[in-house]
Amino acid sequence: MQISRRHFHKLAFSASAAAAMGILGRGVAFGQSSGGGYRAMVGVFLFGGNDGWNMVVPNDPALYRAYAASRGSVALPQDALAPLSGSSYSLHKAMSSLVPLWERGAMSVVLNTGTLAAPLDKATYNARADLRPSNLMSHADEQEHWQGLRAQTASRDGFMGRVNDLVAASSVPPLISFAGNNIALIGQRAQALVLPVSGTPKRVVTGNGAIDAAVASFADGSSLGTLSAANSADTKRAYDMTAATASVLASGGSVAGYFVDPATGAALTSNVAQQLKRVARMIEARASFGHDRQSFFVSQGGYDTHDGQAVSGALGTGTHANLLRDLALALSAFYNAMQALGLADNVTAFTMSDFGRTFKGNDQNGTDHAWGSNHLVIGGGVAPQSVFGRYPDPTLGGLDDVGAEGRFIPTTSQEEYIGAILRRYGVADASMSYVMPNWSTWSSNGRAPIALYGV
Repeated sequence: MQISRRHFHKLAFSASAAAAMGILGRGVAFGQSSGGGYRAMVGVFLFGGNDGWNMVVPNDPALYRAYAASRGSVALPQDALAPLSGSSYSLHKAMSSLVPLWERGAMSVVLNTGTLAAPLDKATYNARADLRPSNLMSHADEQEHWQGLRAQTASRDGFMGRVNDLVAASSVPPLISFAGNNIALIGQRAQALVLPVSGTPKRVVTGNGAIDAAVASFADGSSLGTLSAANSADTKRAYDMTAATASVLASGGSVAGYFVDPATGAALTSNVAQQLKRVARMIEARASFGHDRQSFFVSQGGYDTHDGQAVSGALGTGTHANLLRDLALALSAFYNAMQALGLADNVTAFTMSDFGRTFKGNDQNGTDHAWGSNHLVIGGGVAPQSVFGRYPDPTLGGLDDVGAEGRFIPTTSQEEYIGAILRRYGVADASMSYVMPNWSTWSSNGRAPIALYGV
């Protein structure tokens, strides 16, 4: 989500702010550089609300029949599925390029995850409106809830930015977006860097002597263009940062050759592939920045599929299939690049989205705004061939549906999902309440982050 005026949060890049960036974090136990101590997380936000119910489909015969009956106009036929061996689930066939990752134990599935302020069942949802997330099924609000991890209030900062607050300063911020400014990136002290998905950051002097604000910016809203010659120390740092990132991004490095379609050998040209290729390059160059930890935000848009999600008569094709194909190819290429660097178990890529879609298809071969959805986690030493969470009862109007069209109450919270990734990244439990404001709700009374990672 691009930062709007009501979310705008300015942290001036002054000497005092730069000093604050050096604060080490509140009990966070981060490892040493390179090798087993290095960690990176890559959040892939699917803007518009991905239909996770057609991304991950049950192949158990009884559950598949219930799925097909309730989904109606958008239900995938079984020949449009790519089974995940050893499980009761399949991927959309457009994502077949991810099946080899599943087979080698490098991908996990998380079912029915979404924004929750507290555990809810249908009876509690109906009786306690005060426990529901605010403005459910609104794009802007649910994007903010996912990125800020506050389900009932506005966020002026996000979970990746708050993790960045806890990391030691370096010449280039260890939190970088190739998908523009987003709430997830904003910290309370530290700044993330927003870099272009094509070309290289450049030092462009404008008429007033400032650096052109269009080439790179900080995620809190300040930009390289605001750093005038009068702020000499800050301007020098901005120049150095621009030169360092430009030097790295000018070359595709050894990872560029992995971003090809395995079926054709053609270079991947989708925007999400280009973003992930740049992430891979920044990871490859991590030593030049002195990074023990790196976090990245990338995105793919187009998931608001109210119509034309699938093609009538060929339901395995259409807008959604095309998006999922591009996403799967990009994620597979990224994993292969990490494997070539010897970092496949050190880097976790994971999906997020506004919300899921209605289980029942509409009259336009599309789906509408809903709530819970399914997600994918790749690399990082995930538990091999594992599915976490509970698939909802697909009965329309049933025990998990808050309406009559399949708007399912999530059974796994964001904290339980993302909390597992943050632990792997190195965030200690003592710091979780800072990074995840509602941590106490999801770390007690039998709730805890899912066991996403293997031993």
